[in-house]
Amino acid sequence: MEQVHPIYELSNEIVEDLARTFPDLATELGVAGYDDKWTDFSPEGAEEAFRLLRRLRSRVDALPPPQTDWDRLAVELAKATLDEEAAWFEHLDHLRNLNSMASALQSIREVWDHMGRNSAEEWANIVYRLERLPAALDGYRASLDEGRRRGMAVAERQVRAAVEQCRFSESDDSRYVGMLDEYEAASLDGVLRGQLENAVADARRAFGKFADYLAGTYAIDAAERDAVGRDRYVRAAYEFLGSNIDPLETYEWGWEQVVAIRAHMERIANEISSGAHIAEVHDLLRTDPTRTVATAADLKAFAEDRLNAALERLSGTHFDVPVPIQEVIVNIAPPGSSLGAYYVGPSEDFTRPGSVWWSLSPQGPYPVFDEVTTAYHEGFPGHHLQVGIQISLAEKLSRLHRLWVWKSGTGEGWALYAERLMSEWGFFEKPDYVFGWLSGQMLRACRVVIDIGSHLELPIPAGQPFRPAEEWTYEAAVQMLEDYAMLNRPSAESEVTRYLGWPGQAISYKVGEQAILDIRDELRRKRRVEFDEKAFHAQLLEVGPVGLDLLRSELLD
Repeated sequence: MEQVHPIYELSNEIVEDLARTFPDLATELGVAGYDDKWTDFSPEGAEEAFRLLRRLRSRVDALPPPQTDWDRLAVELAKATLDEEAAWFEHLDHLRNLNSMASALQSIREVWDHMGRNSAEEWANIVYRLERLPAALDGYRASLDEGRRRGMAVAERQVRAAVEQCRFSESDDSRYVGMLDEYEAASLDGVLRGQLENAVADARRAFGKFADYLAGTYAIDAAERDAVGRDRYVRAAYEFLGSNIDPLETYEWGWEQVVAIRAHMERIANEISSGAHIAEVHDLLRTDPTRTVATAADLKAFAEDRLNAALERLSGTHFDVPVPIQEVIVNIAPPGSSLGAYYVGPSEDFTRPGSVWWSLSPQGPYPVFDEVTTAYHEGFPGHHLQVGIQISLAEKLSRLHRLWVWKSGTGEGWALYAERLMSEWGFFEKPDYVFGWLSGQMLRACRVVIDIGSHLELPIPAGQPFRPAEEWTYEAAVQMLEDYAMLNRPSAESEVTRYLGWPGQAISYKVGEQAILDIRDELRRKRRVEFDEKAFHAQLLEVGPVGLDLLRSELLD
């Protein structure tokens, strides 16, 4: 009988140790047993987390040589994951962990979206965690204070966004107030009702206090410049891509993508309305009553219909879909989140299904021309298929690989590539939906040039029609998203604020998609008539959202 390599047992221990150390992330990833706990966001908590990561890394180093390719992959990913987690603390990133989109603040505010609400035990976890939310914010404040004292305070723009989010969490419209109604709807015995009410009140006050600290103390030392500079940017980009980039070459490539996509959009705009410009067609698609739905519930039903139809047509023919993910749940997100759509993966045991969430403006109507491609990106065959397959492969992948490994280059690259597949396979049956897909492609191309250009303070190329030879500013970036990606003003402002506070992440979609296309093209050239696209996708999804360098070596070598 073949002996199982010890990396798999160690991987189980690593997952539990990481979940114990970062319980809010464990909740998001669906690792059971930690929903009543908080990450220690204080400097002391960071030091303890760093020591744990180094101890675990030493244990991986002490393992015997891998016996199979899967063993080797498990060992490589364990080393890379622990090194990258440790690098976060080595570079003191925990001391400037504040932005509009993906910092500890959002984890503290939004962890509830991933928690069950049906049983008394699940509500007890919510209450217990709520009661300890003020202490979690105090630890977080201590780390931000240490960063401020070291001259590492983040930019003013991120502080303002964080203050606004905290004020909303303090307000009568926050998700916390809604928890009281959710508890009543669960039809429990009411024992926790009073405790929940007190915990909600304390949590809201804690967010108000934190907003006061950010606005009155932290903001004094906030940086004026948004740009992080070349060195920090390249390091951040590697964190998301798992591959080093030449930012200047990538910036030039991004502009080439912008030009090509805009030309394609012009052709499709002419199909929709002969002689009309892109902006005119966008207004038509956004305002024509026959091309919109009236309510959030209507949009939810529209997305469900598209995803169910895609599952029915593609399952078995183009993809082998595991049974637990042969359904996609669509939800409308609670108010207060950044506008857009996102995916929440299933829990490890699939008791929590994978779900797509839409965060919408309060009032309709809602255009659907660009929501078709969003549904495929977030749902099927995008993240829902990708994450579901990864979690289901317990017989091949280590637990750490299945639950913890996520590189945006491959992760978001696959979802954007999945949109392209749906175009290739004829799922955008109307020119409206092709225009919507191209609008999404344009957004991702704009992200490349805005993100790199803003953080490296590069000039806009002199040959471009958009602000030629000018320097990037916040206003220029917002205008580009309005004029080229057709975003409304609030969405464009939210997007640019996100890029400026989360350097390197925004490029991962388009760079990752291109890496997958390049791998596919190379395999087609090598294998010619023997190239099997279904098998290629199966292998890619089996390897999972690893770094792009590792993905290339696994698929090409």
